[in-house]
Parts: sequence; structure tokens; C-alpha cells
Amino acid sequence: MKYRSTRGGMAPLPFCDILLEGLAPDGGLSLPQTLPQLSADTLESWRGLSYAELAAQVLGLFIDDIPPADLLRMTQAAYGPTVFPVIAPIKPLMPGLSLLGLSEGPTLAFKDMAMQFLGQVFEYVLARRGQTLNILGATSGDTGSAAEYALRGKQGVAVFMLSPHGRMSPFQRAQMYSLQDANIHNIAVHGVFDECQDIVKSLAGDLDFKSRNHLGAVNSINWARIAAQIVYYVWGWLRATQKPGQLVSFAVPSGNFGNILAGHLARRMGLPIHRLVLATNENNVLEEFFRTGIYRPRPASQTYATSSPSMDISRASNFERFLFDLVDQDAGRVRALMDELRETGQFDLSSLKDQFTDRYGFVSGASSHADRLATIRDIHDRTGVLIDPHTADGVRVAQAHLDPDVPMLVLETALPAKFAETIIEATGQTPAVPADLQDLQQRPQRVVVMDCDAKQVAAYLQQHAL
Repeated sequence: MKYRSTRGGMAPLPFCDILLEGLAPDGGLSLPQTLPQLSADTLESWRGLSYAELAAQVLGLFIDDIPPADLLRMTQAAYGPTVFPVIAPIKPLMPGLSLLGLSEGPTLAFKDMAMQFLGQVFEYVLARRGQTLNILGATSGDTGSAAEYALRGKQGVAVFMLSPHGRMSPFQRAQMYSLQDANIHNIAVHGVFDECQDIVKSLAGDLDFKSRNHLGAVNSINWARIAAQIVYYVWGWLRATQKPGQLVSFAVPSGNFGNILAGHLARRMGLPIHRLVLATNENNVLEEFFRTGIYRPRPASQTYATSSPSMDISRASNFERFLFDLVDQDAGRVRALMDELRETGQFDLSSLKDQFTDRYGFVSGASSHADRLATIRDIHDRTGVLIDPHTADGVRVAQAHLDPDVPMLVLETALPAKFAETIIEATGQTPAVPADLQDLQQRPQRVVVMDCDAKQVAAYLQQHAL
């Protein structure tokens, strides 16, 4: 299995090489040269597997430069009961609609599902090669803590995580900034997530700087994140169906497009997915694209701060991977579209709009603050279950796309404890906090605050890099 770039300028590379590279040298994103296919017989043979065993099988389709026994050992460490006491349960909410519970890990968010594997595989590959890696990432809330908890104390790797100063929930900030591990560095930037992400892309795109400082990535530009997320689509399908070929739809709260991209790829691999329901908040650039065919990211000044802050993103890093498929894997056309986007701030693919649903299964919708409050309240009144604001966006949009013959799974984004203020506003109830995190916001915090300036970030990184 070799990997190529969406922009066509990278020689084919094996998995372990792209794992450590992050962004491709030509500025594009890595994808397999060919996608493995899932037959009905293969899927049926996986029904009795544990999550760790399933992860080893699915990831093994994409990784042929790590021995299968080593891969299984890593997935067992990543997805064992000490990390996930319960893993990816199905939680029924109403007829035809359930949550796929992805927030049972150490940081109470779905990002743990992929990050725990990344923590294992980074340490394994770096030790095998005798190398070190400095992870440079950006977070709108959940990626940062999931990456830091997965990589804290790991040998040969340091994490430098940018976050938008003052724009995450207090719980999210405390999860990240309270970590005291020497290999964890939190940098709060005066700006929005998109500007943090721009700094990461700028420094990762400077090939000399990247090489000298051994830069890597854990954001969903890293293919390993996407591959690990494909696993829970397969797991969810296996648990929502009883017979081969039965269709399931998935609703996905979407900001950076990585989570739903994994569903898109699972569908292309042959997993029987009917609809991929993309849900956004008020920052509805992706919803607008799937509705109109026009991709028009907003500037930082027009990116709203909302009550589902992890989705306060206007420029989705992973959208380029879907774009590659949409233009029939024409890397030259991808390059031209990205140049047009840089020059004009948008591009128009409305001529391909019919393919969004007919060929790829996508439908979309947006949710507002009032919508998510009403949805949180309604679900709690009906079922006694509290859901977080991002999951509420997913439930809200999913309800407009229910099919009586097709189960709908909403990918749970986080546990409500991370967003207590909004839960209290919606229901008057304070969400329960796990016992080991009840003092989280009182713990000492360690963070560096700086201007939105790539040179300042670069200087800090060089000073503290491994």
C-alpha cells in the first residue's frame, strides 16, 4: 500500500513515511493510491470481533509496513478497557435514530478514538527508526486535548498545540493547559482556529524548517487519523445491522471535515452507507457548499464564536481530500482549484452538484444556538439523556433526513460535561463530571499566550524542540 498527494507532486510512499510527514511536500494531503474494498463476506466475518481486533483488521488494509502482530498489540493498547471502559456503544434516542457513543475515552471526545492509536504508532515507528518528532498542531477544542493525552510522556515525541485564545470552553482549556508533562507545550494564539491552522500549514509548508525541526502533524491532515476513524464507521454498521448489505446512514457534526471524510471513504470502500448527513453550526461554509456547489470560506473576522465551539471553522483542512474524488482524482485540477481559492477566496463546482447526493450520498444542514438548545432540551425531556452542543447539531440536522427503513447513527462528538454552560442554559441541569476530572478546572495551568504570528511560534518551537 503506497500513498500519493492530492496535488500530484509526491512520489508514492509507504504508510510509516506519510505518518511522520503530515502535510505532503507539495502542500497536498496523502491518500492511498487505491482504496481497499470491503466485501459482504469480509464484513460478516468481522461481526464477532472486539473493537481492538476490528481496528487491527481495518487498519491492516492500509498499513503493510508494520507486522500484523505489532499492529494488533498497538490497537489492544489503544482500545483496551483501561483507556475506554466502554467503547463505541449504540445509544438509542428515538425510533430510527441512535447515537454512536464515541466519547468514552480519556478526554470525553470522539478525537480519542483516533488519537489513542496515533500515540501508539508514533512511539513505535520513532523507536524503530531511532528518530524524534515535534508535533505541531492546531485545535478548536477537542483535537488538542486528545492529542496531548495520547502523546503525554511518549518517548521521542513532543507536542506544540496552538489554540484560539479565549474561544474554547473552560473545561476544554483546563484539559489541555493543566497537563504538566515536559513534552507538552500549549500555545494560545490571539485569533481564531483558522488562523492557528494557517500558522501550522505555513510552518509545515516550509520544507527547510520542517526538516530541520522534524515536524509532524496530528491534525486530521495526518492520514493515520482518517484511517483510524474509518474503523468506527465499520463498527457502527456492524452493530446497527443484522444482515449483509443492510443500509445505515450516519449524521456527523462537521468542522474540519475529517470525521465525515472517514465515512465517505468507508462508503467508497463498500460499507453499505445510505446517507452521510453533514451538520454544521452557524459557520456553515461546508453546508453552503453541499447546498450550492460554491465553496466560499469566510475570513477570520466573519467566523462566529458559537456554543458548539469545536466547529467554529471556516476553512476545512480535509475538504481537499473529498475534492480530489469529486474531480475524478485529477491532481492538476485540484491544484488549479486551490490556486483559484487562494486568489479569489472561492471556487464554483455547482456543475457537479448532482453528484453530491446521487454519487457520494451527502446531504447537509445547519443548526443555530436556538436549535441546539431546543434539541438538547427535547432529547433530555424525551429520554433523560443529555447530549453536548455539537452532538445536538448532528441530531437536529439528522431529524430532517430520517428514512423509516434506514437506521440513522449520529456520531457523538463529546460528553456534555465539557460544555456545562450551554447544558445549563438548555435544561437547567449541571452535567455530571467524571470523578477523576471533578477538580480539573482548579488544577494549575501551563500555557504560553502569543500574537497570531508564525515567526513567534517558529521561534518558540525551535527553542523547545526535541
